[in-house]
Amino acid sequence: MRKFLFSFFFLSIFFTFSQTKVGGIVLDESGSPIAFANVLFKNSSEGTITNDNGRFYLESDSTYDTVIVSFIGYETLEIDLPQKVNYDMKIELRESTEQLKEVIVYTGKQSKKDNPAIEILKKIWAKKRENGVRKFKQYKYDKYEKIEFDLNTIDSALIKSKLFKGLEFVFEDLDTSRITGKTYLPLFLNENFSKVYGDNLLNKEKEDVLGNKNSGFSGNQAITAFVEDLYSDYDIYNNYLKFFDKSFTSPLSKTGVDTYNYVLSDSTFIDNKWCYNIIYYPRRKNELTFKGDFWVNDTTFAIKKINLQVTKSANINWVKEVYIEQDFDVVNDSVFLLKRDYMLSDFSFSKKEKSRGVYGKRTTVYDNYEFDVPRSEEFYKAVADPYDPRVFSRDSTFWNNARLEKLNEDESGIFKLLDTLKTVPKFKTYYNVVSVLGSGYIEIDKWNIDIGDIYSTFGFNDAEGTRLRAGARTYFGQNDTWRLEGYMAYGFSDRKFKHGLAGKFLLDRKTRLILSGGNRRDIEQLGISLTSTNDVLGRSIASSALVTVGANDRLTNINLSTMNFEMEPVTNFRIRLGGSFRTLSSALPDAFSLDYIDPSSPTGISSEVKQFDINTTLIYTPGKRTIGYGVERVNINDNHSILVLNYTKGIDGFLESDFDYERLQFSYTQPWQVGGFGRLTSTIELGKTFGEVPLSLLSVVPGNQTLFSLYNTFPNLDFYEFVTDTYATVHLEHNFNGRLFSRIPLLRKLNLREIVGLRGAWGQLSDGNIALNAPTNIPLVAPDDQIYWEYSFGIGNIFKILRIDFNFRGNYLDNPDARAFGVTGSFGFKF
Repeated sequence: MRKFLFSFFFLSIFFTFSQTKVGGIVLDESGSPIAFANVLFKNSSEGTITNDNGRFYLESDSTYDTVIVSFIGYETLEIDLPQKVNYDMKIELRESTEQLKEVIVYTGKQSKKDNPAIEILKKIWAKKRENGVRKFKQYKYDKYEKIEFDLNTIDSALIKSKLFKGLEFVFEDLDTSRITGKTYLPLFLNENFSKVYGDNLLNKEKEDVLGNKNSGFSGNQAITAFVEDLYSDYDIYNNYLKFFDKSFTSPLSKTGVDTYNYVLSDSTFIDNKWCYNIIYYPRRKNELTFKGDFWVNDTTFAIKKINLQVTKSANINWVKEVYIEQDFDVVNDSVFLLKRDYMLSDFSFSKKEKSRGVYGKRTTVYDNYEFDVPRSEEFYKAVADPYDPRVFSRDSTFWNNARLEKLNEDESGIFKLLDTLKTVPKFKTYYNVVSVLGSGYIEIDKWNIDIGDIYSTFGFNDAEGTRLRAGARTYFGQNDTWRLEGYMAYGFSDRKFKHGLAGKFLLDRKTRLILSGGNRRDIEQLGISLTSTNDVLGRSIASSALVTVGANDRLTNINLSTMNFEMEPVTNFRIRLGGSFRTLSSALPDAFSLDYIDPSSPTGISSEVKQFDINTTLIYTPGKRTIGYGVERVNINDNHSILVLNYTKGIDGFLESDFDYERLQFSYTQPWQVGGFGRLTSTIELGKTFGEVPLSLLSVVPGNQTLFSLYNTFPNLDFYEFVTDTYATVHLEHNFNGRLFSRIPLLRKLNLREIVGLRGAWGQLSDGNIALNAPTNIPLVAPDDQIYWEYSFGIGNIFKILRIDFNFRGNYLDNPDARAFGVTGSFGFKF
């Protein structure tokens, strides 16, 4: 991921030799723009829809001399095109004065009753399961994919700017996008060829990657995976299409009639098939919707062609334009199969028409379909290695045969352009700056070491005061089979140095057998999570929060040493076995006591715990996708569930360990995409400790005294307010993604997003554990009388980066210094 932001900022390509180009704006008689007007080349099926601002761009490889512009309630215009390229046209539509006998004229919103387009939609719904590869028992096809990036909206001011001084040569080959009409600079291209096999009876599918080629950058796998996750596979027949972690209502959805207006516009032969043309556009602004049109066959009611364009008012950040095209091939009279899938996204900080951005494009071509050839279940279990070196070293002969869509001249030229750029010092400087900002590490390539992470340099807490930290790690490449990292820190109040050192070694790539271990001596805010792991270098934000609510003095000195073996015998199922030895004591004994009864001590009380544990952890993450094959991999999606089962055995006497106990813990986190109503995230945690242990080894219900919104914590609880040896907690958080605010006129344009949360915790603490501890300033209380609960209301997407949560405490208001209400927040860049 270290190269990702750089490559995302300077990126990819698409070029066409077009014959006719036309662009402009459609207005009414008062000069106001007309959104969603239909623009079509005469005597063709090639057209587009104006955007929210009435603007359009249309391009064709064929030559046309007339364009037709129409919209419901307005007279249709036929406009002659004086030349092949016609930009900045102003087209004025007049309101219709005629009322036809068989056509009712509407001014935008379309009736659902007696609408012929709706009747066609109903037949599409009835037939959708009979179309595509689902119609066959088994299937196989070839899949060729291009992922591209371009820097767009290139003008003379940018070319002559100081930013590109000395790099002017990169602008020698500019072209205009056939979708938006904007100039762009191609800078990244990745090609992938694979064979896909599926069995609808076994409900199995697998994809074997046979070749992968890219235009450079060692971080290309991160870029490619990032785009593939954004442009995850979708089926236009589904009710909702997911992009950018958002659910857009499909125009073919059964719920679409409540979301879109539909107009039956035209009919004609396409590939000897009679097809109807239906235009659609959203009924309301600011919702996650598309505009566009589709052609549907009159007998199978299968889609022949469709285009979808996200409306500019949609509540989505950093994306100005999203355009999708799908073409289907007619195999026989009753089967339509996906032939080509094209998607373009314009990533930009602003949605203004002239703002610059980056095009991210994915083109997927499908061919050579085969059907009803059965294969065994073992065939689907035997997945090819996507990181086989041969996949990345295919020769030109392979690619000449594999490309189902040939590269044009500019696409082929990207490889040469990047080879030249890598030799330019100024380019290297930009590369390094963006790499540091993206990864948080400063690269020292000469020594294969990274300095950082720079975002952890400063901190503050009550024990250390101001804290400075400096760290480093080895880095030969993103697929390193081993990695060492460490840090040193110094607190100006306690005047003590702290350190952490860890190492990971990949012993077997096939089973992902990893040996890891390390040592950390530091000050930490424990009790910030329940189902925790012994991460040597891990540190919670609560340990160094600059601003906290109340006294943040319940900190612990920790000296932790670990050694673990981990393996992944089955994809996304990990087994971890290890041991740890830790020494724990209070960092501020006068404010936070960890004393416990110890008959072997001269005073009968001890303040320090020495503990050796053996841990066995099972982690299952179905649906999780990663990139890389080294000792550290990068996750590229977060829409998967996480199940963790952890067993800990404390051994008394070994290495002077103090306690013998057992602990069993389970956690389950699941994201739920609730159709068009946003995303719900749920977490359940259960745990029990068998045996008597002191406060430092008990399970603390995670409080939160920082001003940050931290999922899986209770923001109205102080640290150590509830302590348990048996517990059950639940966290529910739902983000409506602006579904509600988009229907309130005064809030609609702000693109705010509403978040609600509900949290609960129940726990017990045995009399034996209470008697073992001897704290004088920390009450040992568990929420056993009734379930402790909180609820919250949040507003997200404030200025596109800020979220604020208003948190309310449901009960236990009589606890000392109980916080009935609190405000937390967080920053982040989210689509």
